[in-house]
Amino acid sequence: MLTRTPHVLRAMLQGMPQEWVSENEGEKTWSPFDVLGHLIHGERTDWIPRARIILEAGERRPFEPFDRYAQFEESQGQTIEGLLDTFEDLRLDNLRTLNEMRLGAEDLKKIGMHPELGKVTLEELIATWVAHDLGHIVQISRTMARQYREAVGPWRAYLSVVG
Repeated sequence: MLTRTPHVLRAMLQGMPQEWVSENEGEKTWSPFDVLGHLIHGERTDWIPRARIILEAGERRPFEPFDRYAQFEESQGQTIEGLLDTFEDLRLDNLRTLNEMRLGAEDLKKIGMHPELGKVTLEELIATWVAHDLGHIVQISRTMARQYREAVGPWRAYLSVVG
């Protein structure tokens, strides 16, 4: 599943007009551009770094807190195409690293310490990585669909995605 996310996002977002990638769902919500920046930040600071902490230190070393809003600064001045390229490169590197870890069943049961959630296993971390991707694909789809809220006219009654 993790190998597919860059391709899905590229198919959805590459070459789209700025209005499509910069619109959000209202105050304190994220545009597709923002979501992609958030995914990039996660590739750099979350999944593999936390997996390494679990494998090397276990519960003895808590994870660094994750900045859910870092993308607003880190993505400034970028284009959607640049973000797509960066995300794809980082994901490929992270999946290569994950494969090189040669994780076994015992490794997946190893425990780390999340700063808010407490004890978590490596298996849960990897499952969360997948679910996190899927949740943000849904978010991007919903945000883009809502741009048609008025345009669909009476069909809005059948389209819960447009709100």
